[in-house]
Amino acid sequence: MDLSIVIPAFEESKKIARDVEAAAAFLGGNHFTGQIIVVDDGSKDNTAEAARSVEIPPDIKLKVIRYQRHRGKGYAVRRGMKDTGGQYVMFADSGCCVPYEDTLRGLELLKSGACDIAHGSRKMRGCHIEKAQSLYRRICSRAFHWFVIHDMKIPAEFTDTQCGFKIYKGDVARQLYGQCITDGFAFDIEIIMRAQKCGYRIKEFPIDWTCDRDSRLSPTRSSWRVLFELMTIRRVMAKNKSLRP
Repeated sequence: MDLSIVIPAFEESKKIARDVEAAAAFLGGNHFTGQIIVVDDGSKDNTAEAARSVEIPPDIKLKVIRYQRHRGKGYAVRRGMKDTGGQYVMFADSGCCVPYEDTLRGLELLKSGACDIAHGSRKMRGCHIEKAQSLYRRICSRAFHWFVIHDMKIPAEFTDTQCGFKIYKGDVARQLYGQCITDGFAFDIEIIMRAQKCGYRIKEFPIDWTCDRDSRLSPTRSSWRVLFELMTIRRVMAKNKSLRP
């Protein structure tokens, strides 16, 4: 198939139907063969049921994965990637913050051979921001960006490592996520570091974006967990480097 779309979701019963409908409309409107994989990350609401109830064209495959215990966004994306079969695969955050038509920009980079992984960015020239983050979240985002560049040695050319709109060559995604160990929100950083280690090329592309104020990431409550994840990633990647022949 052409494209697999993974949508991680945690207590998104009010949004997930619109997500599935938008993904299906994009696949059908561009004549892509594909699949939509919704991963319910241990929600206590009816996220999975709402996703399964969406009627989409029969030639588009819809799979809903649900497990009981909340594991984290990284685990949800990793679990979804495991079941992808597309030549290209992507994940998109719930809430339709980025129109699926922006996928075409990333796919063009992949198909032209410019890169192996295409990251949507909210901070490049050419982006259109319909609704911005709060000042507090912008400050936290800048602090995180500084940390991953100076401490994790992520190249400064990456303007937006945490954007929830990323597209991969299928085999590349399945390899990297098959190795990934991070369950929480810092998984993007681990994937970038593993991609660099393997020599995969990453490019960013500008997106249209609307901030979803109903986010599942709380900078206040999640900061220590994210920091712990980053330290774990740094330790594991350093160990792997030292073990290379």
